[in-house]
Amino acid sequence: MRRYAIPGLFLVGVIAIVYVLISAGIGKQDENPLAKYATGGLAKLDFTTAGQAAAPAPFYTADGSAHTLDEFQGKTILVNFWATWCAPCEKEMPSLGALQKARGGDDFEVVAISVDAAEDRDYAEKRLGQLGAPNIPFRIVTPEQYELVYDSGVQGFPTSILYGPDGKEIARLAGEADWSSFEAVGFIDHLLER
Repeated sequence: MRRYAIPGLFLVGVIAIVYVLISAGIGKQDENPLAKYATGGLAKLDFTTAGQAAAPAPFYTADGSAHTLDEFQGKTILVNFWATWCAPCEKEMPSLGALQKARGGDDFEVVAISVDAAEDRDYAEKRLGQLGAPNIPFRIVTPEQYELVYDSGVQGFPTSILYGPDGKEIARLAGEADWSSFEAVGFIDHLLER
């Protein structure tokens, strides 16, 4: 019996190691089918709040009129909260301008919302164009009007949130990203084909 015990234990050990390695290689399958797009520059895509409705709080356009994200129902939008005092925001803005140029239209729009102070409003509007995004209309919420920022769960800048035509969140990305990258454009194209 002893002559079978040691080889038997060895065999059980090998099977256990193989099982662990295979399990680790497969990993837990992500429940969101869009998670496969969280690669490269979009590796930080977060799907945990997918399905939540866009916050109803207002943002303001260059002429001072109030608007809400509900006005974009029927199109996929990428809402980007940014500021002129935020270096990663400024670094990311040219790629948002490029994405708007490449895919903007009836089905998709980049909605950049400045979070600059009221006294910096004119500078922020001018800076948007200087950063390579003159094709993105200027929109703002000042610190006194941060309800949209808070209600959207934004905890830092830049933060980008994708909403589907139904006004429900698809994914979000905290921090900068290259929105003109192959991965980002491919992700937007996939969303527009759905």
